[in-house]
Amino acid sequence: MGTTIQGIDGARALAGQDWGTSNWVEVTQEQVNTFADATGDHQWIHVDVEKARSGPFGGPIAHGFLTLSLIPVLFHDVVHVEGISMAVNYGLNKVRFPAPVPVGSKLRAQIKNLTVEDVAGGVQVVNQVTIEREGGTKPVCVAEFISRYFA
Repeated sequence: MGTTIQGIDGARALAGQDWGTSNWVEVTQEQVNTFADATGDHQWIHVDVEKARSGPFGGPIAHGFLTLSLIPVLFHDVVHVEGISMAVNYGLNKVRFPAPVPVGSKLRAQIKNLTVEDVAGGVQVVNQVTIEREGGTKPVCVAEFISRYFA
């Protein structure tokens, strides 16, 4: 199910390929509440379960940025990088949230490499991460995740 990358040359060899799909991860109300506390975003559609039941989504939904913040755990469920000194998160491109994530949903990520380009001391890797909800018809998050791997 996963992809093991063997060093900088291994990343180059896997350029443009599908790197795999993660296992399912459940989004809980406890996670949503903890995220709200961490970010100060206590909007009722996320944290007021009773009010959210009569809201537009029929219950509480996860914050978009909570969904986005799951990328590292979903990514590392799929991709294992060996033979490098360091990997860093370099940023994101084109982040979208096409569908909501109701609390209790199970999510997984599909990882597709878009580019591997040389940078000083290593490579910059851009992967499209598509997070889907079990039973959903649209992705809940699509983002280009940029990492740098150093020799």
